[in-house]
Amino acid sequence: MRREEARMGQEPLRLVEFTRSFHIGGTEVQVLELLRGLPSSYQLQVSVLEDAGPLMESVRKLGHAPEVFPLNGSLVKPNTALQILRLSRWLRKHRVQLVHVHDFYSSILAVPAAKLAGAKVIVGRLDLSHWQGRARRLLHAQMTRMADHVVANAEAIRTMLVEEEGLPADRVSVIHNGLDLRRFDARVAEGLKAPLPDTGDVPTVVHVANMNHPVKRQEDLLLALAMLRHEGMRLNAWLVGDGPRRPALQKMAHELGVADGVHFLLHRSDVPALYGRATFGVLCSSAEGMSNAVMEGMAAGLPMVVTRVGGNPDLIVDGERGLVVEPQRPAQLAQAFRRLLSQPEEARKMGKAARRFVARDLSLEKLVGQHDALYRRVAQRPQG
Repeated sequence: MRREEARMGQEPLRLVEFTRSFHIGGTEVQVLELLRGLPSSYQLQVSVLEDAGPLMESVRKLGHAPEVFPLNGSLVKPNTALQILRLSRWLRKHRVQLVHVHDFYSSILAVPAAKLAGAKVIVGRLDLSHWQGRARRLLHAQMTRMADHVVANAEAIRTMLVEEEGLPADRVSVIHNGLDLRRFDARVAEGLKAPLPDTGDVPTVVHVANMNHPVKRQEDLLLALAMLRHEGMRLNAWLVGDGPRRPALQKMAHELGVADGVHFLLHRSDVPALYGRATFGVLCSSAEGMSNAVMEGMAAGLPMVVTRVGGNPDLIVDGERGLVVEPQRPAQLAQAFRRLLSQPEEARKMGKAARRFVARDLSLEKLVGQHDALYRRVAQRPQG
């Protein structure tokens, strides 16, 4: 993306992007795209809680040396207050005007520090807080209320913030995640990094998610596969991802009699190319934010079967770009799979529509442009 020339006679907008780390994840990738794409009328700086993650090298190649403000364990330790004061001094020293904080832990430091330093602060709320206990949800809500503005990446999150946490509607914006189609297509062209199981002529559904938390509901996928198998319909599955729940899921696949068609592929670096070998994709979580896995499946031209949670309905209109089912309803998953398997032409049309939607509505240009406009509005700077 071409970077604009700085506006003549106007000081750059001094902005800090603050995230926990730069491990590979949806939030970290979106922050990296903002660092790449924002115009040169910004003076950008980066802060993190941990100097860690494989994306850190890409951040440094862009010319940023992230400032580290470590939490080091429990939030109730004296170090938390120490880091808030240290961050506040650092913001004042660099005359930072605006801080955009992207996750729960970073907000604990960045929101009070920005207030102490006289800077504006935007809080990103990127999921439905399904992983948080009551105390953390209350703390996150308090940090969010203190912010000058809030960015959600899905309409369901905005609704939760307004209806459940009581935020004024005009203080919450929705900006969907963006995807670099050119980079995605290049990764597809690179091909597979490791061989895939030989599935013969049997159709294959791909599921990409971690196996750390029950919210991903891989067991519903296994149950749906067993229902189809009972009817004499074969459908193989590639489960990409890993975590402590994998042994239990493998055991369940054996008990259901579908283990011969369920392949646990662990972590893969070639997911875009892998999508191209699948028949369709699925994400059957009981809670989600804005799923990058669904976006990538759509970019690959796959019809996606998703549950009606979080940001999924923002991405998939039922019957147009894929199919939408209710969460924790394996029978509905099985019915959606039957429809796609029995109507391949309809499935192809859905996949093409999904790809068009990504190109039109989820471009990086749109992601960066919407953030640029929001940053200037919150900082009370004229639009370019």
